[in-house]
Amino acid sequence: MCTLPNVFDADADITTERLVLRSFGPADEARIRSVVETRARFLPPGAPGHLSGVRQWLANGVHELQRSGQGRHLAMTDAEGRIVGAISLFKTSWGAGTTEVGYGVHPLYRRRGFATEALRGLTAWVFSATRLRRIDLTANLDNLPSLRVAQKAGFTWEGVLRAAVLEDDGPHDLVMFGLLRDDSRLPSATLPRAELRTPRLLLRPLAEEDVPDLAATGADPLTQADTGVPRGYTEDDARSWVAAAERIRLRGHGAAWAAADPATGRFLVSLDVRDVDWVNRTCEVGYMAAPWARGHGYTAEAVAAVARWLFTEHGFHRLKLRAAPSNTASCRVAEKAGFVREGVERAVLGGQDLLVFSLVPADLL
Repeated sequence: MCTLPNVFDADADITTERLVLRSFGPADEARIRSVVETRARFLPPGAPGHLSGVRQWLANGVHELQRSGQGRHLAMTDAEGRIVGAISLFKTSWGAGTTEVGYGVHPLYRRRGFATEALRGLTAWVFSATRLRRIDLTANLDNLPSLRVAQKAGFTWEGVLRAAVLEDDGPHDLVMFGLLRDDSRLPSATLPRAELRTPRLLLRPLAEEDVPDLAATGADPLTQADTGVPRGYTEDDARSWVAAAERIRLRGHGAAWAAADPATGRFLVSLDVRDVDWVNRTCEVGYMAAPWARGHGYTAEAVAAVARWLFTEHGFHRLKLRAAPSNTASCRVAEKAGFVREGVERAVLGGQDLLVFSLVPADLL
């Protein structure tokens, strides 16, 4: 009978499609000295800040975690053997069957999927080579790249610890992720970051560049009167929404776009889908038209494009739209996009009734 170890094997390399995860060693001195000199930030905690500490760290410091049985620091190396990142296991409790993972990629090698590939490879190794049953992962709420890595590697977003870490610029919220031995390890269901085109519009994910126009749209008197946006909408509100929209997408709860003029790039409409029910494939759509874009049919065109995308490419069965009875422009958007009026939800928006419209695939035939 094979008995799986309660320690990490320091000699075990982990091979993925493009990477080898291995222990750091004396042969890495030139590379680590270069990293320290350029101040590239991706090495594990405890890595030297000065050249004088590199040799000692490679000989002893980087291996102390493994010797204690509480974890292991690994170098991510590419096909040419270059160290492109680092990934670590730490805070291991063999009694509880848990460990935690952290990672970093050299700035020159980011946006290539190395962190996700390394994380998938390491988690697979942990569950096959040890009896550990759970892997924890934490990431700052505002660190969108790290949140994407966790989601793509199949980790479950379990909650947010408010102001849990203190950094140079102040406290940050911390997202808690977990991966269990029996989890599917497939990415959670999310809508992709997609660009859509219509005869007159480019729909692209909301971006920082949209903040001024988004703030002007949210602060417009008609928007303030007929939607639930914060009163006295500011650029801070817009910036928070842009950041929150990507986190909402990563959790599988929705997606957001800016509809722009493809020739000039000018922002015209903000549009989002929310409250996604992946079991029944339903969601709701909301939108705000910029004051300078009203009266041209842009919003209905954008809504119809997103609806077709949801129905034809993602198998959705129903799209809901709600509008205040007094918001005649929004009601016209629903009608032009093919939605059918179903009824009234009473006292929904600050005590105000909302008309309910819906669209199903058959309505687009």
